[in-house]
Amino acid sequence: MKTRYFTASSLDGFIATQDDSLDWLFPLGDLDDTSYPGFIAQVGALAMGSSTYEWMLRNAGAVAAQTGSAWPYAQPAWVFSSRELPAIPGADLRFVRGDVRPVHARMREAAAGRNIWIVGGGDLAGQFHDAGLLDEIIVQVGSVTLGAGKPLFPRRLADASLSLVSARQVGAGFAELHYRVNAGTRGNGGTDGH
Repeated sequence: MKTRYFTASSLDGFIATQDDSLDWLFPLGDLDDTSYPGFIAQVGALAMGSSTYEWMLRNAGAVAAQTGSAWPYAQPAWVFSSRELPAIPGADLRFVRGDVRPVHARMREAAAGRNIWIVGGGDLAGQFHDAGLLDEIIVQVGSVTLGAGKPLFPRRLADASLSLVSARQVGAGFAELHYRVNAGTRGNGGTDGH
């Protein structure tokens, strides 16, 4: 069982534009040509922040057209938000706030030996890292630059924090980088980490 941050990023390190748009991402390739189908098959629980969840709400029609459902995940999902958010009918959602550590324990139990996916955003993945709970980062780097936006991982990771596990080309639009978070350098017990 691993806790993984799997996402896409622009070449200059942004996962979304300043206004949380992902329109830059979809023309770059087909999700089924990436490692995503194999990745999601091993996922037992998901976590996402409010911006990611609100993107799902705003784009429910497009998601349904592409996947057949406004909520494309069968796994239970924990949504971290300090605000009240509407639920998506039929989705197995748990709205939470605060420290990621007790929530991670509940996610591990629900995942029943399968992996945990930190869907996004970068700050939430950083909180899992700061708590020593992030095992891997898998990022598909797209062949575009945004100039500004929501950062991939708004934390400083230096020295031997990450080890590259693999790098591969995905179509003409992506390079997929898979990193292991080295156990001796994981987090600092939940402090800021910046």
